[in-house]
Amino acid sequence: MRTSRFLLASVAVAVWAVVTTQAADRKKLEADVAAAIKAFQKADSGLKATFEKAAGYAVFPNVGKGGFVLGGAHGNGLVYEQGKLIGTASLTQVTVGAQVGGQEFAEVIFFEDPATLERFKESQLR
Repeated sequence: MRTSRFLLASVAVAVWAVVTTQAADRKKLEADVAAAIKAFQKADSGLKATFEKAAGYAVFPNVGKGGFVLGGAHGNGLVYEQGKLIGTASLTQVTVGAQVGGQEFAEVIFFEDPATLERFKESQLR
């Protein structure tokens, strides 16, 4: 009986720790996305209109890329439809060839029409 209570308490603490960490990660991602959008619009004032008229967009504020012959890139981002947050997305890339080094960058993908956004949401864009 005592062992099962201890086990239950341990599981509860572990779940709480995961949920708390995920919430903090999500808040940081949201802040990073907001900063990236501001930076995009500051670099090109015409992008403000593009954000407003797009059917949707995905913003990846911190994409890390690196390689030495074999390379890769990965980043997490947020997806918006008509300016409203609808979910998360991840970006992954693998490359082979002459390459050395690494970099970090931000990326935005605009969806001109609802059909293209739907294909993205269904993971059908390649």
